[in-house]
Amino acid sequence: MTTDAAPPTPPSTPTVAIIGGGASGTLTAINLLRRGASVTLFESRGEAGYGVAYSTTDSRHLLNVRANNMSGFPDDRDDLLNWAAEAGIELRPIDFLPRRDYARYLRDRLGQAAAAGPGALETVGETVVDVEPVGAGFRVLTSDDDTGHVADAVVLAYGNPPPQPLAGLPEAPWNLSDPWDVARISALPADATVLVVGTGLTAVDTTVTLLDDSPARRVIMVSRHGLVPNPHVDDQFTSWVTPIPDGPLTADGIAGLVRDQIEHAATLGVDWRAVIDGLRGPTQSIWRRLPEPERRRFREVYAREWEVRRHRMAPRIAALLDTYQAEGRLEILGGGVLGCRADGVEPVVALADGDREVTAVINCTGPSPDITRTDNPLLLALQKRGLIAPDPLRLGIDVTEDGHVIGADGRVVPGLLTVGPPCKGALYEATAIPEIRGQAAAVAAHLAS
Repeated sequence: MTTDAAPPTPPSTPTVAIIGGGASGTLTAINLLRRGASVTLFESRGEAGYGVAYSTTDSRHLLNVRANNMSGFPDDRDDLLNWAAEAGIELRPIDFLPRRDYARYLRDRLGQAAAAGPGALETVGETVVDVEPVGAGFRVLTSDDDTGHVADAVVLAYGNPPPQPLAGLPEAPWNLSDPWDVARISALPADATVLVVGTGLTAVDTTVTLLDDSPARRVIMVSRHGLVPNPHVDDQFTSWVTPIPDGPLTADGIAGLVRDQIEHAATLGVDWRAVIDGLRGPTQSIWRRLPEPERRRFREVYAREWEVRRHRMAPRIAALLDTYQAEGRLEILGGGVLGCRADGVEPVVALADGDREVTAVINCTGPSPDITRTDNPLLLALQKRGLIAPDPLRLGIDVTEDGHVIGADGRVVPGLLTVGPPCKGALYEATAIPEIRGQAAAVAAHLAS
């Protein structure tokens, strides 16, 4: 039997533009390259792998997750450990790798994926200012090239936005808005008294840089709650499974369940950290089951207590903070900053326990994810086009559970996806590598198919 029918045409290689070259964008690019896609990675630094989290040059800034759970790939949990062995870095599964070394890991794996094929990679070291729908795809416009780069699909991987400026503080040399500018922070006077606004992991890293460099410096860490991240403990391997009830969930009910599980674990000699770690897997499904009012209540009432237990410090970093406090060089206060006056060269800040004269103020209040308050030209342009909208809690952008962007009209925008922190409103757990690697792999599989 003969036929004149032509053989089937193989599917064309998709072209994907990824905006942002931090962990989210880099892992998405690696997965796409391995699947044969043509990738254009836009990263204003000119080199991928850094982002906010891993751009530090200070080797004392450590990951807050052990090495055995920091592989970039959900189907190869030992990849980071294997890379360390290849690179000649001594790294045990229970160790906490320096953040700057994790950036090197991401860059190395990206370079290997690009060299091995079958996909192709172009890195553009320019700032993206707009994405324009064109036919069935998009044109990506940068500040240096208004002709644009055409792609079938776009992945928004812009990571964590910078913090909002501190209210009531004027622009001044002593007002440091970038907590990741290690060179500028290290250049402060050796006897400086520094107010670090915020008590999260970024504030902890900043404090270590300040106080470990100079024994004459003092730091006042302040936030509304005055809560710092809890430490990891050595040799914590116990698994704990919390039974999640069927039916409607409430924020109060989940909080009560966690407390009960921690108390029950304690009666069996199991540390509370095992309970929190055991909830990491079901957290996204719990969040999806909470109605919006319950999500709001969780954010207002329980979020901070959850965060300081969920996102913990490496034991070595916690020991440093204890030492600084014992030496009288570190204070940790609640109540926030009540006011500020700058009559002389150095500012005077009003805190809950009185006025303090300080040398500098560093903004470590954490990312500001509300896109309605952004000055990012890309996010402003996308909102103007109606391609993105804030999620109801303004924790990021409105997306489906699998990362498809929902436009201002409430409908999915075909070919526009996101990975990582912008998904927090939909998933809540969306900012750490164990969650990001799964999102990156899933988005790449969808686009490459």
